[in-house]
Amino acid sequence: MIDEYGEGSRPGNGRRSRLADLADMTVPSAVVPDARDDSLRIRREFAALLGEFRRTAVLLPLGEDACPLTADFNGVRWIYAFSDEEALARFALMRGAGAREWEYQRLLGARLLDGIVPAVDSPCGVALDVGSEGDEVLLPPVLGVVPAAVAVDADEYADEYGESGQ
Repeated sequence: MIDEYGEGSRPGNGRRSRLADLADMTVPSAVVPDARDDSLRIRREFAALLGEFRRTAVLLPLGEDACPLTADFNGVRWIYAFSDEEALARFALMRGAGAREWEYQRLLGARLLDGIVPAVDSPCGVALDVGSEGDEVLLPPVLGVVPAAVAVDADEYADEYGESGQ
């Protein structure tokens, strides 16, 4: 459990996670000399971000029912995850719930994407570091991010990856 400032650390202390730094690299530049080169660069940078996420332990806040906190938006359920306690504290303050203790589970991002996301009964992605302005990252329920069996675009790419989209 953490207090409103993440075990005594004040939010916004200037420290950034490696995931936040990698997320910054995925923002396209204002001048795009060649759209194909830019698209390839963005894909590579996102792949690096995703790989780092999969290898990193993240915090999964739990609701009163001991289930992961989620939000539904446009038919997709988003599981909240945080790169560190400071990011979770900023989220708590943003929700006006900074005074209460937050229970969370720590697990590898790969376990979240490969184990928990497929267990959800609807399309599901991960919302990382919500409330950390400029550091938020959405990992949508698409091929290459989540298992093919639960990817919303698996049918679209069935010919490329086989009938099951794998």
